[in-house]
Amino acid sequence: MSRSAWRHERDTPSLSEVFRTIAVGGGTTRFRRFLSFIGPGYLVAVGYMDPGNWATSLAGGAAFGYTLLFVALLSNIMAILLQSLCARLAVASGRDLAQACRDAYPRWVSIPLWIFAELAIIATDLAEVIGTAIGLNLLFGIPLEIGIFITAADVFLILWLQNKGFRWVEAFIIALLGTITVCFGVLIAQADPEWGAVIAGFAPSREIIGNPDMLYLALGIIGATVMPHNLYLHSGIVQTRAYGLDLPSKREALRLATWDSTIALMFALLINCAILILAAAAFYTAGENNVTEIDKAHLLLEPLLGSSIAPVLFGIALLCSGLNSTVTATMAGQIVMEGFVRLRLQPWLRRLITRGFAILPATVVILIYGTEGTGQLLILSQVVLSFQLPFAIVPLVMFTASRAKMGPMVSPRWLTGLCALIAVTIIVLNVNLLATVLG
Repeated sequence: MSRSAWRHERDTPSLSEVFRTIAVGGGTTRFRRFLSFIGPGYLVAVGYMDPGNWATSLAGGAAFGYTLLFVALLSNIMAILLQSLCARLAVASGRDLAQACRDAYPRWVSIPLWIFAELAIIATDLAEVIGTAIGLNLLFGIPLEIGIFITAADVFLILWLQNKGFRWVEAFIIALLGTITVCFGVLIAQADPEWGAVIAGFAPSREIIGNPDMLYLALGIIGATVMPHNLYLHSGIVQTRAYGLDLPSKREALRLATWDSTIALMFALLINCAILILAAAAFYTAGENNVTEIDKAHLLLEPLLGSSIAPVLFGIALLCSGLNSTVTATMAGQIVMEGFVRLRLQPWLRRLITRGFAILPATVVILIYGTEGTGQLLILSQVVLSFQLPFAIVPLVMFTASRAKMGPMVSPRWLTGLCALIAVTIIVLNVNLLATVLG
């Protein structure tokens, strides 16, 4: 790669302890090589079903039935396209998104982008803190203000997994995703939704734009689905694979990594839609239209579904979701800090710093407003993420559209055009929402 393409040469990779540690196996069959690429996509998929998604999907399903399923589908298509660009950036340039921003922009641009990325990770972690604490409360009766501080101990789980190897991290994530799937499969069967209305919910509706309350939740769903930290995460963990560095090997690595993330995100769409469908079938149908708190949803499930196991399954799925999101947010935080400012901290210290910034507002809200304020705080955190998205998406689209930076693996024009349209759409929605709130 020519020096003129980037302001700085490539540096030590982020997550250097796991960089290119997973063999791909050039002499094996294509299917076996594909199996070696399975994993990063599922870590990315975690961000599409974290506790922030729960809050927005529960609120959207309870208030508007199945209408916002279209937004969930649209968000997922956006995510698939954008994550494919992340893999392309990583494989073609050997940089994650944070490193690319640092190497492409002057400091007066890259430093604000770093700050925005850190704010997005704090907002993500805030959702995980609240979601995990609520899960502990629902299953074990632990008070929220205590559960919030217990979540800080997850750093030891992360360190233990990382010490055993990156494949163990991926296996842990996939096992928890499987648990969430089983829980929601049973819950949906018990809720018995109206499947005709479910299918109709995937069609677009003018009301989504025209109704300010629906637009607010729709934007929250987009923010909860296409998450800024996932763009940094994916472009970093793709490089855990030791693929060949010649052009044909890179093209195959990009193809297999894209298939991995696409399949994983379609799986995530099922979970995300299942949360909204459950809320619509259980709450909207029963006239319970103001379900913004996860613990309220938990309490209503048993009487509405007539099943004592439903709240337990709901709590287990929520706790698994919080634990999963914890692992991926930690890695994203490490990639952002190391990539933007070359600051390398011990993983446990980095995690505790991020978690401290998330614990403070969560504790204040719980002490002042009690559990009633947690649902609104979760939704607000997702809207904050949506406002941060353009600062990650625009550089990503620009980098992958540059032949000088990507070489022969430059993004095709149709893909660049679609992703640019996604960026413009999100910015327009943000401006619309801001005008609505201020007006």
